[in-house]
Amino acid sequence: MRWDRARRSDQVEDRRGLGGGSGGRGPGGGIRFSLTGIVIVVILSFVMGKNPLEMLALLGDSGSQSTSAPAPERGQPADRSDPTIDFVSAILGDTEDTWSQIFSASGERYPPAKLVVFEGGVTTACGYASSAVGPFYCPGDKQVYLDLQFFRELEQRFSAAGDFAQAYVIAHEIGHHIQTLTGVSAKVNAARQRGQKVEGDGGLLVRQELQADCYAGVWAHSARQRLDMLEPGDLEEALNAASAIGDDRLQQQAQGRVVPDAFSHGTSAQRVRWFRLGFDQGDVGACDTFATARL
Repeated sequence: MRWDRARRSDQVEDRRGLGGGSGGRGPGGGIRFSLTGIVIVVILSFVMGKNPLEMLALLGDSGSQSTSAPAPERGQPADRSDPTIDFVSAILGDTEDTWSQIFSASGERYPPAKLVVFEGGVTTACGYASSAVGPFYCPGDKQVYLDLQFFRELEQRFSAAGDFAQAYVIAHEIGHHIQTLTGVSAKVNAARQRGQKVEGDGGLLVRQELQADCYAGVWAHSARQRLDMLEPGDLEEALNAASAIGDDRLQQQAQGRVVPDAFSHGTSAQRVRWFRLGFDQGDVGACDTFATARL
């Protein structure tokens, strides 16, 4: 992947070494879990076939009536002399250029998301999260959170090596930022608050995640067209990563069986299909996962 051609973003913040804190209330008024609590929730998530981050968010929301909140953590601008930080800054910068171009075509301005790198755990507007939940986007503060150790886990645990596989992860989380800006995330959250079941095969959570995969594909299409960034094998890296983190594959690995009613991200085949659709067409209009019967 010729990522060195990309413009570097100045929206990368380094919170490594801060530790994230534990216990008490989260910055949004929700529950902030201890590390032990995080581990228990993650284990239960795998047993139940659920997304750990979704369970943490749901539990965190249960205390949202509290009005007191600690001061948010503050990191520092990331040092791009670190090759991994330089890579993250380049991918984030190119997503900014892609989405700025797309928004501009509709007469709108694209407000970029900040990407926070951390280690171990981090406090966000969505509550406290451990690295165990993986990379995630918090709509409360419009920021992406990434423990860089996940890239090693992606290679060793999920057998999804390569810089383009890592870029896909970042682009997917930026896809959730797009959904927040366009109101999709708010609609899904409103449905959940009304008591609607949003999990499960074909449910709103799956459709939301698959749309983010499609948006990642739209970015990859743009990166290829504008900067000739892709090299032979890059597309396969992204498709392999999408396949490796499908609900069916993760559930089979964790509990030896597949539970479609607990799906939150889509099957491996669905994730591959929607990323590929965005990549092939390069059109956000092709990413309306909420209007299609076939995922």
